Amino acid sequence: MGPVASDSRPDPGKPYDDGPVAALRRIAFLLERSRAETYKVKAFRSAAATILTLAPDDVAARASSGTLRDLPGIGASTAEVIEAAAAGRVPERLAKLEAETGGPLVEGGERVRAALRGDLHSHSDWSDGGSPIEEMAFTAMELGHEYLVLTDHSPRLKVANGLSVARLTRQLEIVEAINEHLGGGAEESTFTLLKGIEVDILDDGSLDQTEEMLARLDLRVASVHSKLAMDRGPMTRRMVAAVQNPFTNVLGHCTGRLVTGNRGKRGQSEFDAAEVFAACVENDVAVEINARPERRDPPTRLLEQAIEAGCLFSIDSDAHAPGQLDFQVYGCARAQELGLEPERIVNTWPRQRLVSWAESKILG
Repeated sequence: MGPVASDSRPDPGKPYDDGPVAALRRIAFLLERSRAETYKVKAFRSAAATILTLAPDDVAARASSGTLRDLPGIGASTAEVIEAAAAGRVPERLAKLEAETGGPLVEGGERVRAALRGDLHSHSDWSDGGSPIEEMAFTAMELGHEYLVLTDHSPRLKVANGLSVARLTRQLEIVEAINEHLGGGAEESTFTLLKGIEVDILDDGSLDQTEEMLARLDLRVASVHSKLAMDRGPMTRRMVAAVQNPFTNVLGHCTGRLVTGNRGKRGQSEFDAAEVFAACVENDVAVEINARPERRDPPTRLLEQAIEAGCLFSIDSDAHAPGQLDFQVYGCARAQELGLEPERIVNTWPRQRLVSWAESKILG
């Protein structure tokens, strides 16, 4: 059983043949998509990483002899899961989570979600995400994505461990290695991890990365992360300047608001939405529908205004953990409710069309 949400619920009394690693990953996925505390998730992902290096017979032998907890990263709760899965039983923790959190996250949005081919905004443990790049990629594949854009933060966002030129250069090598392992991405049907960035929009509207590095990427999400309470006039000029930059493809979480969650609430930035959205249309920049439950950005009124203005959109999870990739459905429900046609959502496009669109601004 992979991380994909399912309407079926495993019965602890029935056989289970997916193995301990799959059980641990599924538990972690379900905890992440239900927004559980990070420390609860980490135990299961750490345990999966530990036993992934062992032969199945070794895992089974340790499970039967009760020595799993001698291994690093294996505690009482994770050992119980491994022992049940190794014995071919559905772990009780897995069955309980499936029953409580394994169903649909939201009603509606199915038509839009079915049209999506990928996700343009995701983070790994290279910046402020919680999992390795490859785990994000594998989970995206299991969710049915054809592509995932890796968009770790840019240098100035030090609190999020933003990537310097040197670190981003190294990350691009890792992305290429993963794609080579997955088949090179030569065919449209092959899953591809795309090179990207969530680049900070600086106070004057410039982007927080060198043009040389931005040019090496497949797609760029530009977001405001600082001075969110800037006066309306300067904020409008700042955002328009960023949208006019030929390297900007997606305007990320445009108001910066927080409506719920453990980070508290935060009001939205003030700007001339008509001017900003007109600039997006003129410069062929997509407005992000950020699907994180704590953001719901843009607010409905602004989202309706952007739709009426003729903007393109991307519906993104802004995932900081593999299970959060499933957050896209929240944005899909909002888009479908407002009658947004899938053709105007750029991540419904095939990969080559998406990449060509993003590249066209640079080439002029």
